[in-house]
Amino acid sequence: MSNESQSRVNRKRGQGNLLEILLTSLRLGLTSFGGPVAHLAYFKDEYVNKKKWLDDKLYADIIAVCQFLPGPASSQVGISIGMLRGGIPGGILSFLGFTVPSALVLIIFALMYQTFDLEGAVFINSLKVVAVAVVLHALIGMGRNLAPDIPRMLIAIGAAGLMLIYPNAWIQILTIAAGGVAGYILFKDKAENKLTDFKFNLTRNIGIISFAALIGLLILLPILNSLFDNEYLNIFDIFFRVGSIVFGGGHVVLPMIEREVVPTGLVTADQFLAGYGMAQAVPGPLFTFASYLGTVMLGTMGGIIATIAMFLPSFLLVMSALPFLNVLRGNKKFQSVLMGVNAAVVGILLAAFYNPVFTSGISSGRDFFLALLLFFMLFKMKMPAWIIVILGVVVGYLLQLLPGI
Repeated sequence: MSNESQSRVNRKRGQGNLLEILLTSLRLGLTSFGGPVAHLAYFKDEYVNKKKWLDDKLYADIIAVCQFLPGPASSQVGISIGMLRGGIPGGILSFLGFTVPSALVLIIFALMYQTFDLEGAVFINSLKVVAVAVVLHALIGMGRNLAPDIPRMLIAIGAAGLMLIYPNAWIQILTIAAGGVAGYILFKDKAENKLTDFKFNLTRNIGIISFAALIGLLILLPILNSLFDNEYLNIFDIFFRVGSIVFGGGHVVLPMIEREVVPTGLVTADQFLAGYGMAQAVPGPLFTFASYLGTVMLGTMGGIIATIAMFLPSFLLVMSALPFLNVLRGNKKFQSVLMGVNAAVVGILLAAFYNPVFTSGISSGRDFFLALLLFFMLFKMKMPAWIIVILGVVVGYLLQLLPGI
């Protein structure tokens, strides 16, 4: 085969990969209800179990790294997988597919929110129950892989206990760090010698440049915002800053944004709460709440700008971390740290399964019955997650029709 023919084949293969990344992430963006914990379960089912784009260990390592980064962990995991598969374009397409559906819904809702009344809607309650089944299914799978022995089970239980007793973002960071220390002490002689290597076209120079760009924007944007009276620049500054420094996932970002936009009069408290309620009901990342708020402030363009500003730090952070992940994974000391971190992550997800997933999703015997039924369909019947979402909503409505005693 000539060099020209080989180049043509490679281009077609690359285009096929990018299209597959977009379509796969778009399907996840349309069906991934239940918040960041559930998103990781959907990702594992799609990217690891079905597509086999990466193995369990690499997926767990990416989760562990993203847990250390500020910003939306599930979105960063999706961006990372897209970049591993298709470089920077793959990361962008993975982000667009997963994020655009919920961003569009929230932008439309922001334009029409006064006509919506979603409080206590049956479909929202059913989606919460779906999340219970999905997260439980994910926990079982991740527990088998990441906490298979007694020491790692104890790390997971300890991490869950800390997060249940002291549920805040800083304790989560300390819990992950403590898991890493425990892993280093317990497993420094047990690290794996054989790991599946992975390749992608992000160099260390790109990682360094990306991190420098993040720091530069954090310094430059407030200066520009003080010099120029521009509403769009103000929105970009607010949401870029929040997206750069918030740890703990989507729910933690809400009080940080509230302090930026409600006391300053950019949105009213009623507008803020209405958007928060809708953000819980749509698939995809909760950080698209920024799409709603930006639209309330300055229309559709404001929503687009707020969305870009909120997620841009995640891109820069992922590009900063990924070029160094392969080298670190080959280091036995780092492997032992990751073994402990991964076990702690299982515990953190276990705590999140209880609160808010279980406590907000199960409020009656009917809800618990629906959760058991959906879990059985996932665990034993191996039904795909998107079918579980549809069945959850349909059966939820049917159960509401049953007469009480």
